[in-house]
Amino acid sequence: MMPNRTKSVLAHLYFNPKTHKIGIPVRPIENTIGAPTTNISDFLDEIIRPIFDSKCGPTSIIDGASLLKELYKYIKKGLFKASTLFCTFDIRNLYTMLPQEEALDILIEFLHVHGYTKVKGISLDTIRILAAIVLQENVCVYNNKIYKQMLGGAMGSSFTLTLANIFMWKWQKEFVRRQDISGEFYGR
Repeated sequence: MMPNRTKSVLAHLYFNPKTHKIGIPVRPIENTIGAPTTNISDFLDEIIRPIFDSKCGPTSIIDGASLLKELYKYIKKGLFKASTLFCTFDIRNLYTMLPQEEALDILIEFLHVHGYTKVKGISLDTIRILAAIVLQENVCVYNNKIYKQMLGGAMGSSFTLTLANIFMWKWQKEFVRRQDISGEFYGR
């Protein structure tokens, strides 16, 4: 997990336009290849994403095909009606706006709730410390200036996606419980 001191580089920031949005805002992306926290981020993603996928897979829509598959199941149960409503939400800048301490708390809560005191032999305290390094020691270069990210995680860091999904797990778990009781379909 240690960065290679001779090959490490600072992440560099660039922007991708969101052409599907009104006003065409931009999405900040950090190229973290070779960045000092990349190995830790990749490691955490490798050990925690499978847990998230196994526990939250039924509510995760990864592409159009998985949405159609879930809707087909809903139809087969006889729940789809003429009055069925579809609703979508867009959480703007989720990855880059995550409250860091709250996200770390929710990460540990998620692992606890699912029966983990260790993951691959690593204590939850150590996992929290490693996750904090990924979030709180994130720096990047833009226009020849160095910036430290103070909120959220790097869009471009592998663990940021998993952490954002776990953050949303906390928000959605009560909603999903109610949807399950009523037989309604929920996917994110």
